[in-house]
Amino acid sequence: MNEQREKIIQNYIEGYNEFDVEKMTHDFNDEIVFQNIQDEKVSMTLNGISDFKKQAEQAKSYFETRKQNVTSISHNHNETEIEIKYSAVLAIDFPNGLKKVINLN
Repeated sequence: MNEQREKIIQNYIEGYNEFDVEKMTHDFNDEIVFQNIQDEKVSMTLNGISDFKKQAEQAKSYFETRKQNVTSISHNHNETEIEIKYSAVLAIDFPNGLKKVINLN
């Protein structure tokens, strides 16, 4: 069971890193509930595959590059929690103050 979960997570992360929404969602159920948690607070909740794909397609335009690497995995009864190391180069300025990097070369 844990190996199957890890494969699903790996498919998602590879798809995310490759900007490939279909690969990201290949293993998802139509009724998926996706939560993004930062600093122990839920920062986004998406209900259903349609909402998830819509947000994922929109988010592709936010980044020049992006990379997630799993740093730890913890399996519990019906859930798996992962921690990631994340890096990205923004394609746009974000409302929270993060700015697009302008290359002057």
